[in-house]
Amino acid sequence: MKIKNKELANAIRFLSIDAVQKANSGHPGMPMGMADVATILFKDFLRFDPNKPSWINRDRFVLSAGHGSMLLYSLLYLTGYKSVSLKDIKNFRQINSICAGHPEYHPDTGIETTTGPLGQGLSNAVGFAISEEILKKKFGKSKIDHKTYVLAGDGCLMEGISHEALSLAGHLKLKNLVLLFDNNSVSIDGPTSLAVSDNHENRFKSYGWNYIKIDGHNFKEISKALKKAQSSKKPIAISCKTTIGYGSPNKGGKASSHGSPLGEEEIKLVRKKLDWNYEPFQIPKNLLHEWRKIGQVASEKAKKHKSIFKNNVNQKINFKSLKASIDKVKNNYLGNLKPLATRKTSEMFLDIASKLPNLIGGSADLAGSNNTKTKNHKIIKPGNFSGNYIHYGVREHAMCGIMNGIALHSNLIPYGGTFLIFSDYCKPSIRLAAMMKQQVVYIFTHDSIGLGEDGPTHQPIEQLTSLRSIPNLNVFRPADLVETFESWQIALESKNTPSVIALTRQGINPVRLESSSDNKTAKGGYEILRSNNDISVTILSSGSETSLACDICQKLATEKIYSKVISMPCQEIFDQQNSEYKKKILTETRLVVSIEASETEYWKKYTGTNGLNFGISDFGKSAPYKEIYDHFNLNSESIIKRIKEKL
Repeated sequence: MKIKNKELANAIRFLSIDAVQKANSGHPGMPMGMADVATILFKDFLRFDPNKPSWINRDRFVLSAGHGSMLLYSLLYLTGYKSVSLKDIKNFRQINSICAGHPEYHPDTGIETTTGPLGQGLSNAVGFAISEEILKKKFGKSKIDHKTYVLAGDGCLMEGISHEALSLAGHLKLKNLVLLFDNNSVSIDGPTSLAVSDNHENRFKSYGWNYIKIDGHNFKEISKALKKAQSSKKPIAISCKTTIGYGSPNKGGKASSHGSPLGEEEIKLVRKKLDWNYEPFQIPKNLLHEWRKIGQVASEKAKKHKSIFKNNVNQKINFKSLKASIDKVKNNYLGNLKPLATRKTSEMFLDIASKLPNLIGGSADLAGSNNTKTKNHKIIKPGNFSGNYIHYGVREHAMCGIMNGIALHSNLIPYGGTFLIFSDYCKPSIRLAAMMKQQVVYIFTHDSIGLGEDGPTHQPIEQLTSLRSIPNLNVFRPADLVETFESWQIALESKNTPSVIALTRQGINPVRLESSSDNKTAKGGYEILRSNNDISVTILSSGSETSLACDICQKLATEKIYSKVISMPCQEIFDQQNSEYKKKILTETRLVVSIEASETEYWKKYTGTNGLNFGISDFGKSAPYKEIYDHFNLNSESIIKRIKEKL
């Protein structure tokens, strides 16, 4: 007897219901509501291979509504992915189970990205779609030609990041992007009408999207809409009118099915209503066989689309090819030392690195200020993806979420720029990049009160501390051209760690006066100046304040107070060094001093209770930057006075 689509969908529903009930935690409503749509997608349209989950030319399925994670886990198990077993599903939301409360990215599993914070998956999906277009242009449609499907709910579309990401997707005409909108009109608090009266159709059309409305429980309508999506010339949203908690007599269509187990008695009623006469977690053999057949058929079809790449998509960063150009710029700089803003030195590096085939740049409408775009960059435009630079517009949050998608899709390495103060708009996506171990580079310029007249709204104070507190994120604040180049090299070699490179607006005096074959920044912190063998003060600094620290060191020496300066471009890397090295740096003197034009708390782990910390404890001022430094006593005279008082 032929298995009906409804039966296939019910397998998803009951695995989800049972897993949530056993965990006594989770969100059964969305998987129950979108099971019909997911069934048709995986059965008839999605290009995937359970045997080779990371095959480059697969379609991507992104669950932006990450709370409905059991929908994804059920599909992976049913179609035969080895990454998810029935045991894993029974351990839903338990420690070390791949079936976490919200999807967590794992390579080669079918879980394409980490979602949970609503809207993140939408921005990731835009990044996936951009990557696909870039690679298709580079290698040809015969090798790269796939789609990204993203399932989002009402909550995703309420988030501001959704506007940013969807707007850019429409502008770029990402015809390979399909949004499945779970339009159930219910959120945790109740009906969405409590807070939303948007006209979704008008909204999407204003972005430049196609929009289709269907009954999300009508298999013919689902199939017809997905078929239309295959030939859409624009990104397309399919609004699936569904019932949250579909099949639940008392909780279907209500917020009570959203984020809590249905309860044993209600589950009995659901089983009766949907004619599911099986024990918890039991999938009848014929039904499981049919699902596994779907996976096998997909695997066979995939073979026809397999791309034969040897050294193309998987190109690695080859610094040897850039070494001659890098050395030339360094030597010219060292032969003609002068104050330069580190945003400018970063541009000088990018002028060379832009030749790398897998480096994709961009900025949130600040290319000229961030110095992220060079003469060698070519703009990615609507319908034309032959370039290597994206104008993200004033969309900081979406930019960073999109960069996550670009990085996840293949080996493309994205970087994007904005002011350091606006990293606050980026942080949720930065945090997820760190969690997923993605190689993403953030260029954050105007990194201190040194930006001057724009004033306290634009002067970052606590942002460096905030970023440094994120696990698996390297935060670089280079002091000159040499450190900037070294920071960039580390960032482009750090395959499993995202990087922040914080750069100055103002010109700063160079501190590295000689060429070195060693990347000293690779130690995180290192001695850059010493006034005597026998010293009494250790001065720690980063970025623009390193030249100030050197000046203080030299002036103290004239008073027979001897010190060393430790340039600390990356605390995270320094903290990874062996104890002997760190002890040599930090414990040689009784007095340890830190200087950085930002909040000081994060430096106290180095200076201790007896140390001195010079920085900012207010919101800055609007004035020429040298006057601001004087106002906050960040000058040689004030700092020397305090050091002498302390000794």
